[in-house]
Amino acid sequence: MNMTFDRATKGDIPQLIRLRLAYMEDDFGSIPEKEKSCIEKQLPDYFERKLGKELFAFVARDGGKIVSAAFLLLIEMPANPNVPSGFCGELLNVFTQGEYRGKGLATALIKNLLAFAREKGLCRLDLSATDAGYGLYEKLGFKEKENRYRDMRLKF
Repeated sequence: MNMTFDRATKGDIPQLIRLRLAYMEDDFGSIPEKEKSCIEKQLPDYFERKLGKELFAFVARDGGKIVSAAFLLLIEMPANPNVPSGFCGELLNVFTQGEYRGKGLATALIKNLLAFAREKGLCRLDLSATDAGYGLYEKLGFKEKENRYRDMRLKF
């Protein structure tokens, strides 16, 4: 195993798409063909436009193959007391291929991501944890959100 850690570039988009789909299949169990087709159409353009600007993909490579990833989505909003700089982030798509799990790759990626987020002046980093990832995030200092507001969503 020849592991290296870095940030993905636009040349890595096909591998990022592969890992994104693997992450969703692992999380959801399966993706209906209609939705999978829509996702596969949307992702190349999304990564092309956002990667390295608003989205940063921290990756572990075995040789040239990306085997683990963690995405940081930068979010700018009007400043408020909870986000005085106006910048926060969302941690997404933390995923390691099965045969590479349990080797500390996700931990290393998230530590790299956290250092980058601090350098960028983010006030906070949010995530939605799966049961499998909860312990890792807690170990790295994440706490459950305390919110005086109720989360709501409207789907179209």
